[in-house]
Amino acid sequence: MTFTRFFRMSLGAAALLAALPLAVSAQIKVGVTVSATGPAASLGIPERDTINLLPTEIGGQSVQYIVLDDATDTTQAVKNIRKLTAEDQVDVVLGTSVMPGSLAMSDVAAETGTPMISVAAGTKLVQPVDGPRKWVFKTTQNDVLMANVLADAMVKQGVKTLGFIGFSDAYGDGWAQEMKAAADAKGIEFVAEERFARPDTSVTGQILKLLSKQPDGILIAASGTPVALPQRELVERGYKGQIYQTHGAANNDVLRVCGKACDGMILPAGPLLVAAQLPDDNPVKASALKYTKAYEDVHGAGTINTFGGHMWDAGQLIIDAIPRALETGAKPGTPEFRAALRDSLEQVKELPASQGVFNMSETEHAGMDERGRVLVQVVDGKWTYMPGF
Repeated sequence: MTFTRFFRMSLGAAALLAALPLAVSAQIKVGVTVSATGPAASLGIPERDTINLLPTEIGGQSVQYIVLDDATDTTQAVKNIRKLTAEDQVDVVLGTSVMPGSLAMSDVAAETGTPMISVAAGTKLVQPVDGPRKWVFKTTQNDVLMANVLADAMVKQGVKTLGFIGFSDAYGDGWAQEMKAAADAKGIEFVAEERFARPDTSVTGQILKLLSKQPDGILIAASGTPVALPQRELVERGYKGQIYQTHGAANNDVLRVCGKACDGMILPAGPLLVAAQLPDDNPVKASALKYTKAYEDVHGAGTINTFGGHMWDAGQLIIDAIPRALETGAKPGTPEFRAALRDSLEQVKELPASQGVFNMSETEHAGMDERGRVLVQVVDGKWTYMPGF
């Protein structure tokens, strides 16, 4: 072999090796942080498990999912998104499970120019679409959408006075604000308001204060298994009024922890919770059952979880948006691609998912309408669809 030929081969090998990092960087990276441990674990575990059901190729590009646990801790959620954006250089972030962590993460999303799709509730995450919220989308129904249907139900059930107990954080704050507005519009008087922390093990004092006001109905504004704490206390104290919950209680683990004390409670939820009970012409039924089958094929019959559905829907949003972002010519792993993906998410139209039909725009980053909610009551330990609301 001549020196010239050897030199040319060496150059060719060097060029091939140099190209390898470029090939890797072209891979689409999706960062995920969920609360797989801590008080919101019943939300985060099915969200984490749903990631395994999402495609590893979208728009002809391979997709890598990098999943972290933030332990239901806001500080850790921020650390996670900083790692995902700075070290892993992800193109989009999904998560986290709860509103306080998601709110804190939104600043980092904006700072780094990374689109973020939260799976937490809370209108404040995405409205108004300005400042950091330009980079944030979410797959849960806005509080106001759910509060309005609850107020309608309360009117039909003759509720004139309402008590409230909710988380002492952004989730409780958001629900208190929206429920007060919805109740006021229907002539329902807010007569008492109490709060509790997610890790609390007793709410006896708060419940006694609520009961002293003798409200016709009480709304518990919490999420995951902690919702069972005030629910059980109210039942054990003999409360005879109607107990309502938010869509944060739409979780089979809640029924397991709460037991018979959950019977009779009413809540708004995404259609996924009672998909099989919906009429065939419901626009969400088919897409909700698709996710149900995918999840239960892996985890077993009856394991479907609405919080996992929110992560599935985040996946459906990026499946829809990534091909449009690629059409701009921007390369994954670059600021240009992240910006193009953000813009593409705003172009999602009439996308059926497990919890509703999404329509995004420059001024709407939640995209849910009335098709994303149903009213449900627990009857004999089972979620039961309540038509007509």
